[in-house]
Amino acid sequence: MQEFGGALDDLDQALVHALQIAPRAGWARIGAALGVDPVTVARRWGRLTEAGAAWVSCHPGPVLAETGQGCLAFVEVDCANGRVPEVARALAAEPHVIAVEHVSGERDLLITLIAPRLAAVTRWVTHRLGALPGVVTARTHLASTVYTEGSRWRLRALDAAQIARLTESAPPRGDTSVFELTDLDHALFAELSVDGRIGHRALAERCGAGPDTVRRRVNRLLASGMAQPRCEVARPLSEWPVSLVLWGRSAPDGLRAVAQQVTGAREVRLCAGVIGRHNLKVIAWVRSLDDAQRFEVRLAERVPALTVVDRAVALWPVKLNGHLLDENGYRTGAVPIDARDAGRV
Repeated sequence: MQEFGGALDDLDQALVHALQIAPRAGWARIGAALGVDPVTVARRWGRLTEAGAAWVSCHPGPVLAETGQGCLAFVEVDCANGRVPEVARALAAEPHVIAVEHVSGERDLLITLIAPRLAAVTRWVTHRLGALPGVVTARTHLASTVYTEGSRWRLRALDAAQIARLTESAPPRGDTSVFELTDLDHALFAELSVDGRIGHRALAERCGAGPDTVRRRVNRLLASGMAQPRCEVARPLSEWPVSLVLWGRSAPDGLRAVAQQVTGAREVRLCAGVIGRHNLKVIAWVRSLDDAQRFEVRLAERVPALTVVDRAVALWPVKLNGHLLDENGYRTGAVPIDARDAGRV
């Protein structure tokens, strides 16, 4: 990994924002929107990815869980003294653990787990996590509805005309319904999770299928929302370097309305209904620890029906959406995502 010094310049920021809108767009389309030569934007992107400063990943979309082909869980883990790094790295190596964070507050680690079904979550938590050396206790909270997630978060470096050019030139989104995933689909997911911009020919070689078949399957995964590509940026370079986690409570009959108000806040990257002692989880990127408190004040003013009952700050984002990060938030590698792995304990 190359050293990345300083901050993102204007072109870097514009490039990241463009790829947040169109993660798999060709360089000609990206360059046209930015008014820059395609070779230049490709070279810039290569520099950012080699430094671990930005990357494109891909993860299973919430629609999978909504249609019974997946289950999402948030697990709080307490570790024995001195064992947090060891446990965090062990969990980060699991293909179905898509996020691991060492956090402040009343738990040591927060992990996000995907599994094919509820029974697989139970089996993994009790047999695998419970037997992991260094783990003292774990508390599992199941996600009900994901109202927004990181693929919708934007750096906001482009102007309205540039955004319009990118969205207008986007291929039409088909009315594709969710379908039963095949072994090939799972293999495509795994490769896309490591590199969300990988081409169809490279995918075909790695997955042992023809390019035309791969193109059709990938397009279908994207059009149905079952696959969600997204461009990430190392948090220190985003101007929002602090990740704040809030747990809240709302009246059950007003939860959806509350969640919709929460997702309208610029800082929010995740808002999900939770079945547990709280019924809403929010992750927001803010500018500083002081701004974390100001954000909570703004949120209370914006959404008076939401009561924040607990909060934490990410101290080390060990893994984000399948990608491994160093203590400063830069990408160092990736573990291919495979939700089926949770059921193989």
